Amino acid sequence: MNCDKILSLFRSELITVNVGPKLFAEALEKQGYQTVQVDWKPVAGGDREMQEILAVLGGLD
Repeated sequence: MNCDKILSLFRSELITVNVGPKLFAEALEKQGYQTVQVDWKPVAGGDREMQEILAVLGGLD
């Protein structure tokens, strides 16, 4: 099995994508890592019943 691609991945620069608290991204940046902050919130504020209603209406695509 050729592991060259896997090994090159571990030797490459780490770039993180943070979908959580901005504080976590800031901590990584202070350590010198490039970070992309994603401003994401669950659909309908996480309300499962409202998500089901939206799905029936075709609003979760």
